[in-house]
Amino acid sequence: MTAPFLSLAQIRNRLALTARQILRDHEPGADGRCPICRTSGCTVAAAARNVIDTAEEVQQRSTATPPATPDRDDPQHTG
Repeated sequence: MTAPFLSLAQIRNRLALTARQILRDHEPGADGRCPICRTSGCTVAAAARNVIDTAEEVQQRSTATPPATPDRDDPQHTG
């Protein structure tokens, strides 16, 4: 499937999956350095963590919003 046919939730999930894979690839070794970047402060891993944090924040915010209750003063529209 291509992006125009995906829902926002599917896009968010794919971003999170990709970020998790990046974190697995850039996991620091015994010496504390990234095996790919060869640095102790891997900016790629930090960016992947930011993507995961943002995706979780958006998901929590969207599921925490209660459904809107209809106002009694608003007229009810039928069919």
